Amino acid sequence: MDEVKTGTGAEEKPRKKRKALKLKDLGLGVPATGGEVLRDAKEVAAIESHWRGLGGGKAAKGGKKLKYIDELARLQFELIKLQEWVRVNGLKVCVLFEGRDAAGKGGVIKRITESLNPRVCRIVALGTPTEKERGQWYFQRYVAQLPAKGEIVLFDRSWYNRAGVEHVMGFCTDAEYQEFLRACPLFEEMLVQSGIILIKYWFSVSDEEQEKRFTERMRNPIKRWKLSPMDLESRKHWVEYSKAKDAMLEHTDKKLTPWYIVDADDKKKARLNCIHHLLQQIPYQDIAPVELDLPPRQSDDGYKRPKKSKQNWVPEVY
Repeated sequence: MDEVKTGTGAEEKPRKKRKALKLKDLGLGVPATGGEVLRDAKEVAAIESHWRGLGGGKAAKGGKKLKYIDELARLQFELIKLQEWVRVNGLKVCVLFEGRDAAGKGGVIKRITESLNPRVCRIVALGTPTEKERGQWYFQRYVAQLPAKGEIVLFDRSWYNRAGVEHVMGFCTDAEYQEFLRACPLFEEMLVQSGIILIKYWFSVSDEEQEKRFTERMRNPIKRWKLSPMDLESRKHWVEYSKAKDAMLEHTDKKLTPWYIVDADDKKKARLNCIHHLLQQIPYQDIAPVELDLPPRQSDDGYKRPKKSKQNWVPEVY
């Protein structure tokens, strides 16, 4: 879509040619304001164009330069197969996405979920704990969000907040932090033993790339909401966060519940690599959907639709 035409909805006599309103006039055409919105819209449209007749396709061979849209469409098609396999077989899948601020966690979660059924695959992004939650067992509010049979749950940050921001910024005591490092592997082992498929991703981004993304968020009103005071504060504690991450991996990167590190300096490659890897973690098969027959529409039997003039219709501006 290159332009948006607007009008008042009333005919002018003689009718004059409407002036085309450019996207840049709406603040949507330049990177500094809304370039990402337009890019995302084009990405979605391009992906949708691949769905017609797409049978899953073949992965590009090693050494070939991948076309991002082509491969993302193929991977999303596979995610739908995985989703159906999880639903039919009653699997419980829990995926954690952790990493520094602006590392690209939200971007990959968005690409995973945009083609899936929200009743099967849901996102959990908990806010600051309430006073009541602070008095509970630390893992309690996360347990309430764990997947039931036939569900995929994606945690956009998780119980690992205690190993990162809470520890570095002093939101928990040292005793609480040490107890988390001790208890977390046991907690996750319990989850796995209960039948939950637990997959953990850490998105790794360089200092230079994070600074670039923060600067973009500061200047871009479409992304401005993503930048919180805590994100800015985290820049001052870069080394402390690095040490916290190292300690977290040392205590919780277990054979039963390993961490998988995603190189996230290139957003598009990170998305493809993460989704590809996720698909490899759960053996699944393509379940042929049940063929449906479209029933005939019920006959009118004397039904008369009310006059349109008596209803409030949205004006056809476009």
